[in-house]
Order: sequence, then C-alpha cells, then structure tokens
Amino acid sequence: MHVILADDQANVRSALRLLVEQDGASRVVAEAADAAGLLLALERHPADLVLLDWELPGLPARYLVRLIQMERPYTRILALSSRPEARQPALDAGVTAFVSKGAAPDVVRAALRGVGRAV
Repeated sequence: MHVILADDQANVRSALRLLVEQDGASRVVAEAADAAGLLLALERHPADLVLLDWELPGLPARYLVRLIQMERPYTRILALSSRPEARQPALDAGVTAFVSKGAAPDVVRAALRGVGRAV
C-alpha cells in the first residue's frame, strides 16, 4: 500500500512513517507539511492512503477531503487529530477512519490495517 503522510510536525511524520513501514506491506511515497504540499504530493505520487492531520495548515480539512475524493476517488483517508471532538466532523466529511494522535501505537496500527483492507 502506498501512503502519503500529511502533518505539519516533522516528529509526527517520522513516528507515523515507522508505524506505516513496520510490517513491510506499506511504503510512504511522500510527506507534506501543509495543504499545498499534500495536493502536490497527490499529483506526483498516486497513493492508496493519506494520513491526514485534521488541523493541517493551508485549507480546512473538510475541503481537502473533498478535493482528494474528487481527484483520487480510490484513495482512502485516515484522519488524525489531537482533538477527540474532531472525530465526528472528520467522519461526516468522508474520511475512511479517524484516530486520535494520543492513541497507542497498536491502535494506530489496527486502524492502518483496517483501512488497508478497504483499499
């Protein structure tokens, strides 16, 4: 599974990269620190999954979700946020799954496996 990481914090992207690539079945093909970078990464690197920081700078996440769905309808989106109250708005916007940034690594891995089965 090809994955794009979109988070403005480099340390979060590094941790996510380790989780994504740990099992060997998935590969990070691009990283982005803002909305413009994410859209450019999607143009250059077709991906099965985007790990999207719900507070990614540049555009409201709900608009990013719509853009991704219009341009890459088969790309799944796993939203991440440090705000648990973002869960329902993210799901309402059409993300495939939502995980709190404070979740244990096993929870994130389980969400990745679940989204991977949907690809």
